Amino acid sequence: MEIVHTPVLLQECLDYLSPVGELFEKNALMIDSTLGEGGHSFAFLSKFPGLHIIGLDADKNIQARARERLSLFGERMKFFNGWFNDFYENYDMSGERPDLILFDLGISVYHYEKSGRGFSFRHDEPLDMRLNASEGESASDIVNSWKEDELANMIYLYSDEKMSRRIAKAIVEARMGGKITSSKALAEIIWNAVPANYRYGQIHPATRTFQALRIAVNSELRRLPKALHSAFNVLKDGGKMGVITFHSLEDRIVKNYFRNLGKQCVCPPEQAVCTCGGTACAEILTRKPVEPTAQEVKTNSPSRSAKLRVVRKIHDASAQHFMAIEEEAM
Repeated sequence: MEIVHTPVLLQECLDYLSPVGELFEKNALMIDSTLGEGGHSFAFLSKFPGLHIIGLDADKNIQARARERLSLFGERMKFFNGWFNDFYENYDMSGERPDLILFDLGISVYHYEKSGRGFSFRHDEPLDMRLNASEGESASDIVNSWKEDELANMIYLYSDEKMSRRIAKAIVEARMGGKITSSKALAEIIWNAVPANYRYGQIHPATRTFQALRIAVNSELRRLPKALHSAFNVLKDGGKMGVITFHSLEDRIVKNYFRNLGKQCVCPPEQAVCTCGGTACAEILTRKPVEPTAQEVKTNSPSRSAKLRVVRKIHDASAQHFMAIEEEAM
């Protein structure tokens, strides 16, 4: 089987999330919250023979590839097909709790190159972008039904695209002549919407709009705060959780949540009595985010914007920790 995705910050994940102490000798449980083609899980299972993993993914097609790749590890590898926020929110706390949790929030190269769902403007594919192709609005649904101001706001908010209003206006005008149903058609609309000098920058002018659409289609930012909070409380005391982000908005959510976990108190200043517990919930193991080396960026360009943050759990977080970041999810 051809593997098309290279996992980012792999050695750094192995170092920061390595099982410690007696877990080297005994079975430890890790949850790979974003399994993809299984690159991180493959490396962890290979390096730590006492480790077993549950791999989560909303996309049943890419999970089938991971099943094939990881089959040599037998019962040490189990799978869950669904969204990570649903998995953690409904976790059976009477069963085994994980020692390690990893989130890699980047989209797999597989989706750009092999899925056929319009994630990339380099291919002429149906404009879908859903990780779970059986639920929710597709990218085509959004570009053909949302109002112009809704499109412009979404594009700007999720990608910081300064041409968002011109692009949204062009999309609305184009769809009056028929539905926009392919990635190539949308990319051409965007190309023609922006000024000539904007077309030949460092990135294709459709890059940010496609990113924004993918985030909107899969509710990526909306799912994240609850998933982080639920996953942290599922984690064993003393366990470690790491999150790799690629986008400034998602990194801000992770950074602020981890920072709150490390605080003695997260109650509002005007609140007279502390109700959050009054002690730090976690030790922050990465005071600054871990970023890829120049060599990794050179050999694996999608890693260039990756940031890894890791905490070690002391005790469960309160509802206040979640409320402190919930408003940041768009």
